[in-house]
Amino acid sequence: MNRGEIVERFLSKNLLVSPDFFECADIDEVALQKLPEREGPIVLNKDIIPLLKNSGKVSEINWMEFEKTRAAFEKGKDIKIYKTFLDILSYHYAPETKKMLDSINNEIKVPEGVVKVENQSGTAGVIVTKNYVDEDLKQKDVSNFVQYFKLRFNALRNILLSRPELRDAVSINRIINKKDREEVSFVGMLQNKRKTKNGNYLLDIEDITGKVTVIAEKRKETLMSIACDLVLDEVIGMTGIASDGVVYASSIFLPDIPLSNKVKKCADDVEVAFISDIHVGSGNFLEKEFLKFIKWLNEDKKAIKIKYLFVIGDVVDGIGVYPGQENNSVILDAGKQYSELARCLRMIRKNINIILCPGDHDAVRLTHPQPVLDKKLAKDLWELENLTLVTNPSVVNIHSGVSFSGFDILLYHGHGYHYYTSNVESIRKNDPVNNPRHVMKFLLQRRHLAPTHASTIYIPDNRFDPMLIDKVPDIFASGHLHKCDIGDYNGVITINTSCWQSITDFEIKTGNNPDPGKVPVLNLKTREVEVFNFYE
Repeated sequence: MNRGEIVERFLSKNLLVSPDFFECADIDEVALQKLPEREGPIVLNKDIIPLLKNSGKVSEINWMEFEKTRAAFEKGKDIKIYKTFLDILSYHYAPETKKMLDSINNEIKVPEGVVKVENQSGTAGVIVTKNYVDEDLKQKDVSNFVQYFKLRFNALRNILLSRPELRDAVSINRIINKKDREEVSFVGMLQNKRKTKNGNYLLDIEDITGKVTVIAEKRKETLMSIACDLVLDEVIGMTGIASDGVVYASSIFLPDIPLSNKVKKCADDVEVAFISDIHVGSGNFLEKEFLKFIKWLNEDKKAIKIKYLFVIGDVVDGIGVYPGQENNSVILDAGKQYSELARCLRMIRKNINIILCPGDHDAVRLTHPQPVLDKKLAKDLWELENLTLVTNPSVVNIHSGVSFSGFDILLYHGHGYHYYTSNVESIRKNDPVNNPRHVMKFLLQRRHLAPTHASTIYIPDNRFDPMLIDKVPDIFASGHLHKCDIGDYNGVITINTSCWQSITDFEIKTGNNPDPGKVPVLNLKTREVEVFNFYE
C-alpha cells in the first residue's frame, strides 16, 4: 500500500496524517486498524502510533480532546496537559509505550514549579498535576515580594479581563488625570479600605502604573455588600465614573470561578473518602475510632466502592506546635509518630490509592507552600506502595481515562482560614467554626488560597504563585478546622474534613469546636456525598 493510498484511506475517516507519522509507523499494520469515522478532522502523529498498533479499544479514545491538547502543545500552551493525556492513554491502552513517553518527557519543558508525580506503585488513576517544587532557597528580600505580587497581580488580572464587562479596561495612570465625568473600567489590587462617617467605603486601588481612590456609595446595596467583604491585597475589577482623580464605583468584579454548565460525573460507580487531622502522637488521638474506620474500609460492603482516600494534613500531632503541647503528647518523637501512622495506613487494602499532603502540625516548614514529607523522617510512609505524597497545596487528578478527563481535586490543609473567619463579615455571620464551606467559597471567588498578605506565612516565589487557583477544580478539599462540612459553589464540590482527635485544652482556649470521627465519601458517578460516623 503506497503513501497516497494510506492518506486517502485515512481521509475517508476524517483523519489527517502528519509527515512524522510516515517516518515512524508500520503503515500496513496501522492502516488495517478499524478506525471509526470522526467529526474531525483529526491529525494522526508519531506520538500515538503505539496506541493505534496495540489498542483494541481505539474507538473509545476521545480523539477530539486529544487533537485540542496537541494543538495547544504545538503552540507552546498547556504542554503538560498533552503529556498528561499521553500518560493516561498509555496507562489504559498501551503500557509498553513507556519508552516513547520518556522520550517525549525529554522534549517537553515542564513549566517550573509544576511537576507530574505518579503513585509510587505506578497505579493508574492518580496523576498529580500541580505539585510545588522548591527553587533555590536563597535569602529573600523586598524585591522578591515585589516580583511575587507582580506575578500574582498579572495572573488574576488576566482572569478578570476575560469578563466582557472589563474588555475595555485601562491602566490606572490613564484614569487619575481625567477631569470630566467618564465611564472607565480597570483592574487593580486593594491597598487600603476604610469606611467614612457617612457609611461609604473608600478603596485605594493600585496597579503597576499608579493608584486611585474608589468610592463605593452606601446607597448601592449590592456594591456595598461586595465592598464590605473585600480584603487587602486581593485583585478586583472595577467599573465606574472617573472625575478629578476619583472613581465612583458602579460595579466590583471578583476573579471568581464561572458557573459550570455541565455537571461532571463518572461512568464508573467509584467512591472517594476524605480525612484529615489524624494527630497521631497526641494523647487525644482517637486510635480506637481510627482503626474502626480502617476496618470498615477493608470489610464493610458500604466501603467496597472506595478506590481513593485523601488525607489532608496534620497527620501527626507534631512537636512544639503550641505552648505546653508536650504535656498532651504520648509520642515525643516526630519520626516515631510517622512510623505509627504508617503502621495504621499499612492495614488499608492495597487497591485503595492514598493521597496525603502535610499541614501545620506536620514536620515540614510552616511557610506555604509546604513540601512533601521528608523521606528520612517519614521513611515508613514513603515505603507504602499505594501512597502518593503531595505538597500543600496541590492538585490531583483521579480516575481519568481516554474518554473521561477525571476529577481535579484541589488540596489545601487550610492553615490560613482563621484570618478570614475573623476578618470577613459575611463569613463571621455564618458561624464559620461550624460551617467552613463559607471560607472555602470566599477563596474560590478570589481564585486564591491566601489573597491577603497577612493571612498566612509564605515564601515568595519569583516564578509563579503556588497559591493561585489558576484551574477551576472539580472538588476543593480541606481540613484544619476539625469540622465536617459539605458544600457546592458554582459546580465545585467543597469538602472540609473532620478530625481524629478529641477536644484539647488548647482548642477550648481558642474556641474550636471539633467534630471527630466523621468521614465524607463522594460517589463519582452520582456526585452524592454520604458522611459516615465512627465516633459514637
